[in-house]
Amino acid sequence: MNSTELTLRLEPSPLAVVQLHALLEEHLADMRRTSPPDSVYALPLQRLSQPDVRLWTAWQGTQLLGCGALKHLQERHGELKSMRTATAWRGHGVGRALLRQLMADARAQGLSRLSLETGTAPFFAPAHALYLAHGFEDCGPFADYAPDPHSRFMTRLL
Repeated sequence: MNSTELTLRLEPSPLAVVQLHALLEEHLADMRRTSPPDSVYALPLQRLSQPDVRLWTAWQGTQLLGCGALKHLQERHGELKSMRTATAWRGHGVGRALLRQLMADARAQGLSRLSLETGTAPFFAPAHALYLAHGFEDCGPFADYAPDPHSRFMTRLL
C-alpha cells in the first residue's frame, strides 16, 4: 500500500483514547531503547494533556496510524513532540501528513517558529529526512535543553 491509498482523518485528540496510550507507550519504549536515559526527552502521557500541548492523531477508519503534538514554548515559538507513526504504517505518508497538520495548526495559533529535538542514532534517520524535507534546519539547543551528543535540534520559521 502506498500513501495515495490512505484516507487519513487528522484530528485533535483527547489523551483518553486507549489506542493512543499503546502507541505512546511504544514511542517511549523506542526512545528508551535508542537513547541513553539522560537523553530521552519524550513527554510522559500525563504531560501531553496539559493546556500548553495540543495532540493530533491520524486515523484510517477506526485504526490509529500515528500522532504528534504541538507544545507552546514562548509567545510565538512552538515545539514538535511525540511524533510517532505506528510501525505497520511507516513509509506511507502518515508522518508527513501529521507534520503538515501540526505546522498548519502552529500557523493558525500565531506561532512563527517551530523547533524540535530528536535523537542521533540511525533509528532516527527517517525522521531527520522528513524534517529536512519540510524546511527544518539544524540549530542549537532551545528552551530548557542543554547540548547533548545524543540529541539533534532542528528549527524552521513558519
